[in-house]
Amino acid sequence: MAVASILGDMILPDGVVATDRLADHLHLTKAELAQAAGLSRDAVSKTARLHSRNTQARLRDLVEIINRAQPWAGSVQQAFAWYRSQPLPSFGDQTAEDLVREGRAEAVKRYLSRLALGGFA
Repeated sequence: MAVASILGDMILPDGVVATDRLADHLHLTKAELAQAAGLSRDAVSKTARLHSRNTQARLRDLVEIINRAQPWAGSVQQAFAWYRSQPLPSFGDQTAEDLVREGRAEAVKRYLSRLALGGFA
């Protein structure tokens, strides 16, 4: 499935990531979604914080990474399980979630692009 197709389903007409829809799709509470993205619970539950550039960027990073992993993981849920629990040797065995929480989502995306081109983990 293409990145845009799942991401498109999670974006509201005003361009905001639909946290309710995303949490439902991943079978999470909003608090768990916030934790997975390295955000505070308030960031996904308070309107002013939800619309902030940083919150939206972090949520989009999470969705994009899951979308990139989904084709080889088998499903969105399996891609999310990979995101949360698979140690990445290239990053000292941190998970993609750990890296996103540290603000290093671009490194994870580059890693996934390298894998997609047949590179080594």
